[in-house]
Parts: sequence; C-alpha cells; structure tokens
Amino acid sequence: MDSTLPPRWLSIVGVGEDGWDGLSPAARATVEQARCVVGGARHLDLLPVVADQERIAWPSPLTDALPGLLARRGQPVCVLASGDPSWYGVAATLSRLVPADETTVLPNASAFSLACARLGWPLQEVCCLTAHGRPLELVIPHLQPNAKLLILSWDGTTPAKLAALLRARGFGASNLTALEAMGGPREARLSAAADSWSVERVADLNTLAVECVAAANARVLPLAPGLPDDWFDHDGQITKREVRAITLSFLAPRRGELLWDVGAGSGSIGVEWMLSDPSNRAIAVEHHPDRQARILANAAALGVPGLELARGKAPAALAGLPAPDALFIGGGLTNDGVLDACWTALKPGGRLVANAVTLESEALLFDAQRRLGGELSQIAVSRAVPVGGFRGWRPFMPVTLWRVDKP
Repeated sequence: MDSTLPPRWLSIVGVGEDGWDGLSPAARATVEQARCVVGGARHLDLLPVVADQERIAWPSPLTDALPGLLARRGQPVCVLASGDPSWYGVAATLSRLVPADETTVLPNASAFSLACARLGWPLQEVCCLTAHGRPLELVIPHLQPNAKLLILSWDGTTPAKLAALLRARGFGASNLTALEAMGGPREARLSAAADSWSVERVADLNTLAVECVAAANARVLPLAPGLPDDWFDHDGQITKREVRAITLSFLAPRRGELLWDVGAGSGSIGVEWMLSDPSNRAIAVEHHPDRQARILANAAALGVPGLELARGKAPAALAGLPAPDALFIGGGLTNDGVLDACWTALKPGGRLVANAVTLESEALLFDAQRRLGGELSQIAVSRAVPVGGFRGWRPFMPVTLWRVDKP
C-alpha cells in the first residue's frame, strides 16, 4: 500500500426510484457520513435529515458546480446519481476530473438492467443508447432488422419523437415500449407499434425499448462502407459509391479517431467514417455555402449529427483545428499549400489519402508520392445504363488514389 495516496474523498452513490429504502447499508453510511451531499433536487428530497450536513442541488448546467466540488478535495463529499452512475451518468464526467484512487462508486441497478428484467431480454444482446441531452438521430445507425434497443429518454416527448423517426425510416412495425419510473411506486408501462403510437407525452423519467422490425423498403444502414449515392443530397460533388468504399478502406478507421475531410462536397467520406464506430469524429472542411448546408443535412439524416463543419477554404480553414489521425483530400488539391498543410497537420503514424481525377491534380500526387512515399492506385468504374433498347457500360472518369502513412 502506498501511504502517500490521497483518501477516497469523493463518493458517487446511485439512487433508484425506491429512494432511501433501496440503498445498501454501505451506500446509506456513505451518504450519512459525508460532509457535503450534491445531487438533483429529486434525489436530495429522498434523504433523511443529517445534522450539520451541507446539501447542494445541481445547477443548470451541471458543469457550473464542478469547480466548487473540486475545491472540496480531501473532504468527504457524496454525489447522488440515478441508477448506475457509470452508465451515461455523472461518474463518467467526474472520472475525467478526479483520479480513480480518490473515488468510490456505489452503483444501483441501471435503467438498462431494470428494463431487461421487466422485458425478459438478455442484456448482453441489447444495444444500450441515450437520447438524454443528445440528438435523437444518433439512434439511426442502430436501426437494424431484429435488433433490440434500450434508449434513455430526454423527456416525456421522446417516445412520440422516436415513433415518428421509426416510421420515417421504414421501421413503423417495430414495437415501442415506454417504461416509466422503474423500481418505484409510480412505475408504469406503455407499448404499441411505432405506426400506431398516439401518446404525445409520457412521464419525463422513462426508458424506451425498441424491438426493430424493418419493412421491405426500410433504409437500413449497412455495416460496410459504400452507401448508395442517392442517400446523400449532393450537387455532383460526391465521391462515388465504389470509390468511396475503397477510399475508406485506405483510410482504415480505428476506434476513437478523428478524420479531416478536406474539400468535403457532400460530406460522404466524413459521414461514413463516423458510421464505422460511434466514438469516431470527423471535421468536414468546405467553403461553398450550399454544400455546407448539405453536409450538415446529410450527417443528421444518416445518424451522425455530431459531424463538425469547418467553413472556409483550405489551407486557411485548417488553422486551429485539432490534429487528425487520418486525413482525406477530396477537393481543392490544386490550391496552393493544401497538400503541405495537410501533411504537416497530420499526427505521426496517421494516414493520408488523396483522390485525383484531373491531370493537374494527378501530377501533384505523383510528385507527392515521389517525395513522401506511399502507394498510388487507379480505379476505373463503369455502370450499366440503357442504350436504346439495350444496355451498355458508361464509364466514370478514372480516379487516382494516393495513400501514405506519416512516420
């Protein structure tokens, strides 16, 4: 044991709808022995009175209370949270500010565990999500045939909004269940197919369960790259489906990485990069105002509303952006300084992929490959189209791709 370690001064206690009665003896003792207890007004009202104990209700936004909480380091402080504080809870926020060896977490049953207990679902087979304080469109990539989803709601209007989203995506036959105030005296349940959901508002404290049923025309996002071109709103400035799939394989997304999509056009590369893993981020760099609007619309429609947009022309628009793990140049390659600025910004060990369709941009890639190494490839794609009463091949312009790893 290292006697120099600070004491575990911060405790985070999960509270269920059954309040004080549902806490373990250890959790009760932790609350009673704390000099200060911080939590939502609803949770604080559930506690018995403790003499000389300070109680602080979370402000809005919650982050306003963090400096004061951290200033109490070394004093016994207890933070109250709903259910399991580490499941989309305050423990995740505090873990980035307070070392683990100064913290004790005493979880209660999570909303996900309670929902599975009510529905008879194996938790390991369920996708657990949250719409609390986040765009509902984040659910879209998880809408797969026969999938089971559990979603923490933002408020009582979330079920009706989710039902509308399911209908719009071709999942109207999915069964939707709103589980209200689980574990307490106000617990209730409401179930219906998304197509027939008619309740505009339920209790604000609710968890949603979805048994996904896809119609024949449902827009299901595939698990491999290469979405159909017509799934994106674009003005022709789009990396075509076949080339996009190969480009993404060259970019080789890894969990938690950041991509720059320079000269983003429709944003298709950044969108599919983010679809490869929920933790992945992308910044689309685009100067054309109409395309900027399309990028944001495409990102929301395809379930990655967190895609960021850098408005302006590279290389000037790149200044101040966080360094990328991978970088794609799809437009603006011939602009002075773009390639060098991108290469300089790329993290060591990062991947850069650039595509060219003109002889001028191709010449830049030949020169870059000679100076920096990497691999050159060329793709020629043709699609079958009507020719009178017959069909024939219509070729697209060949695309030259350069991929290089930064030492």
